[in-house]
Amino acid sequence: MQQRWWVWTAAFLTTLGMCAVVACGNGTQTDRAPPVPGTTSPVGEPVLVAKIDNSPQARPPVGLEAADVVYVEPVEGGLSRLAAVFSTHQPPVIGPVRSARETDLTLLAQFGNPTLASSGAAPELLASVDRSSLQNASAERLPTAYFRDYSRAAPHNLFVRSEQLPEGGDWPQAAQLHFGPTPPGGRPTQHQEARYQNAVIGFDWSPGDQRWLVSMDGAAYTAADTGQLMASTVVLQSVQVRNSAISDVAGSVSPLAETTGSGPALVLRDGREFPASWSRPSPEAGTTYTTPTGTAIPFAPGQVWTILVPAQLW
Repeated sequence: MQQRWWVWTAAFLTTLGMCAVVACGNGTQTDRAPPVPGTTSPVGEPVLVAKIDNSPQARPPVGLEAADVVYVEPVEGGLSRLAAVFSTHQPPVIGPVRSARETDLTLLAQFGNPTLASSGAAPELLASVDRSSLQNASAERLPTAYFRDYSRAAPHNLFVRSEQLPEGGDWPQAAQLHFGPTPPGGRPTQHQEARYQNAVIGFDWSPGDQRWLVSMDGAAYTAADTGQLMASTVVLQSVQVRNSAISDVAGSVSPLAETTGSGPALVLRDGREFPASWSRPSPEAGTTYTTPTGTAIPFAPGQVWTILVPAQLW
């Protein structure tokens, strides 16, 4: 199926005169390798956030390796959805794209006024999205920026061309990512995972890659354009989750993850785990992670994954 996707997408993009997407399944990249996320903080650079479908039917994703930060959120049915934050590099095609959730309003406020790419939002949520600092660049608002890959089943086949979206606001200083050397302490670990009711997000340390190999539901999580997805730093963050006032089209109540306040966390980097506390005093502030003694834990250079783990499943 990956090969079919590439043939269709390459022809589609060529027709539009865009640069070709990389070949699927073989790890081959575009002619010019993109900047590596996480080598420097992207403060002052435009921000694009894409809501990415992470249901089993939506895999493999496209463009995810280029994200600076990937958030994993709980959604209806005990499944997960991704909020991928791009600034260092914005790939030409991203997806599959799905709808925004109430959790995004507070979670993404720390990035100022980023462009938000999604398939849309529940009618009850649209007014809140429009009142927020997010620039609503959904498929409902900008249909020509999106297309469907008909080798995949709907609704898991909507993709966005990032170059056709409005430029987002700059990455604020308040949400700066802090990179640095491995802090003292921590415990060696080779595997950690976060479990939702019907989803498992796993991370296995690869000494050769010096990265955490990402898995979903026990299988390697690979992008169609770049292969195995890897994180330099993983944050498992315990958050309070309650039912929102919004339901999906099937009538299932949407969970709302609280990302301001404080709570326990576990930071994974360099093959070690660091018990931590997280703190975020307001929606406009970034999240800090500290050791039990109050020392800040910096991230390892590279892509950062943050998994919002419901406190009841911690």
